[in-house]
Formats: sequence, C-alpha cells, structure tokens
Amino acid sequence: MRFGMFIPQGADFDLVGIPPAEQWDILRGLAQAADAGPFDSIWVFDHFVSDPPSEESAFEAWSMMAAFAACTSRVRLGQLCTCMGYRNPAYLAKVAACVDVMSGGRLDVGVGAGWNEHEWRSYGYGFPSTGDRLGMLDEGVQIMRQLWTTGRATLIGKHYQVDGAISRPLPLQEGGIPLWVGGGGEKKTLRIAAKYAQYTNFGASLDGFTHKSQVLAEHCRQVGTDFDAIVRSVILNVTIGETEKEVAEKLAWTRAQYAPVLPAAELESLLRYWSEGLIGTPEQIVEQLTKAGRMGVGYVNARFVDAAYDRSSIDLFADKVIPELTR
Repeated sequence: MRFGMFIPQGADFDLVGIPPAEQWDILRGLAQAADAGPFDSIWVFDHFVSDPPSEESAFEAWSMMAAFAACTSRVRLGQLCTCMGYRNPAYLAKVAACVDVMSGGRLDVGVGAGWNEHEWRSYGYGFPSTGDRLGMLDEGVQIMRQLWTTGRATLIGKHYQVDGAISRPLPLQEGGIPLWVGGGGEKKTLRIAAKYAQYTNFGASLDGFTHKSQVLAEHCRQVGTDFDAIVRSVILNVTIGETEKEVAEKLAWTRAQYAPVLPAAELESLLRYWSEGLIGTPEQIVEQLTKAGRMGVGYVNARFVDAAYDRSSIDLFADKVIPELTR
C-alpha cells in the first residue's frame, strides 16, 4: 500500500484563524515535511472557493503544483481532482507538462467532471448537464494524452476543438504523465477510467469500494484494458491519537474548530464527512487499512483535519501506521 498526504488549502475551512500572510509558509512547510518523510505524494483539491461559500482563503490547485515543484525534491505531486471544465484541456495539458519538467518528472494528473454548481456558475462556466460534463472529461483526456505523448493534438469533438495544437516541452515521464480519473459514476466515469487511467479514485469512503471495483473490472473487460494494471485509491480523512482519550480530544477539537464558522446544519454535515474516514489509535487504524488492502485498496490519500495547526497527527501516522503497511 502506498500513501499520499493532502495539503490544506482553505476550501474546507482548514486554514481558519491563520492570517493569510502566514498561510503559504505553513503549506510549504507541510509539503517539505512530507517530502522528507515516508509519504509517496502530496495532493490538493481543485476548488476556487470554500464550500459553503465564504470569505476564507482557497488556494488554487495549479498555482500550488508549480510552487510545490520548486520547493520539494522527492514526493510526487497530484490533484484529486482537477475539474476538466475549469480550464481548456489543451491549456491544462501545457501547464501540466511544464510542471512535470519543473518537478523533474514527479507530476500525476487527477481529473474529474466537476460537481460544485455554485463554483461553476459563480466563475462564469455555467453548469452543463452531467452528460455534457462527462463528455468534456472524455474529450479532454484524449487531447491531453495526445499532447503529452506526441506534442501535438487534433480533436474536433462536441465540446472541444483543437487543430494541430503544439505543446513543448514534453513531459519528462516516458509515455506521458500518469492519469488518475476520480469519481464513482458507474456508467460513464468508470468507463472513462477503464479506457484511459493508470489510477482511479472512488471518493472519500471505503463504503462501496468493492462494488465500484467490480464495475470498473467489467468496463475494463469491455474496452480491452487490464483491470489489474489500474491502481485503485481512496481519500481517507484521518483522526489519530496515541490513546483513545487522545482520539476523543481530537474529535472534540474538530467540532470546536469548525463551530464558530459554520451554521449548525452544515457543521454536522462536515463532521459526518470527517467521521467517514480513519478514526482511532495507530493500532486500530492499521487494522482498518489492512482490511482495506484486502478489498483491493492500493493507494491511500490521507487528510488530517489539524494539519495546518499541529503536525502531531501526521507524525504519528508516518511513524506508526505507514511502516506497518509498507513492509
């Protein structure tokens, strides 16, 4: 099992109370700590505003990718997921190729169809139907793969039209940048993953993982790709403590941290989201992840609610969980 770590961005209210002038120093420090530790990769989401919308900071994903390329040296860099509709795919492929070169060939690209209607509309993108957003994802991936492998792309599609687009420099990674397809839509998203992805991500819960894997396997059979060659991943929120008392204290801290900035209903919704992940002592979490490994989870991207405020959770996970799963 391999492990990535999410870097806070503010969109999930994970930088509340930290002055904006100090936020980047914290994020850079977390990236560099992951670079020096046992994590394989660092990750960001692709959101322009918080959810629910607020005045809180929300650092943009690809700005962070370029900055992390310059301030780290080992960890891979990824996004789960870049919304295809937020950037022209030829432009996105160009940006990604440049970041890959800047990082020495350490970039992964995660893509998805996008779901946040407020974000789409507030930034002037409209909000296409689910079918159109998935069509944009499929066509966009085709354009990106062409540009990464040949340096040119032509596609006259329903959603995107490029005619001889040129992208140089090419990515450093042989065969192009590894592609992650995020989302669990069974009819279209997982079929797109079967056709193009080296990695999939079914979301932020282990619920339904086995079923989604079976659906992906059937799509792979139909399109003629190797299911076993696709690494299946999951994002898991982590609340970890040395003892059960410490775990309870961290859960109480989470509630106290969010309560001043969220209405009651949204607070409870966010707390439910955080409770869907890994909660417990290192020994309990190792047991949970061992079970996940038997389900076929090959990659865990961990999120720590207190990352920007206290690195003890990250350090405990790195010291007492990762070594048990990577022997």
